[in-house]
Amino acid sequence: MVERTLAILKPDCVRKNLIGKVIDQLLNAGFQVTGMKMLKLSKASAGQFYLVHKERPFYSDLIAFMTENRVVALALEKDNAVKALRKTIGATDPAEAEENTVRKLYADSKQHNIIHASDSPENAKIELDFFFSDRELIDNIS
Repeated sequence: MVERTLAILKPDCVRKNLIGKVIDQLLNAGFQVTGMKMLKLSKASAGQFYLVHKERPFYSDLIAFMTENRVVALALEKDNAVKALRKTIGATDPAEAEENTVRKLYADSKQHNIIHASDSPENAKIELDFFFSDRELIDNIS
């Protein structure tokens, strides 16, 4: 089943000039880009996006990291997109990621791990709505 999911190329990806390489890897994995934008998250918007982690010890560091530079939000489409994207990017900790995944190739640490991916179809919808209006997305889903 064709699904849509969200990926965010994080500030470390932008800083290291890896945007093109990561998008190329996503395209080579069969994803179609149906929306894309570069933006700078404010502390308030990053806090709202990551509200689910508010009580976690890493929350403040995560917000600081996500607001230190621009990010690229991507709406991606593919059969079983959520699961496929998480497999393509690899484990959160690059030391535990499979070979040739985005994080194994480019990430420096568990926190500076290049890319965010939605963890469920339900969260993908919420997260896509956070970054994109319907008119900003190309409708390839039949």
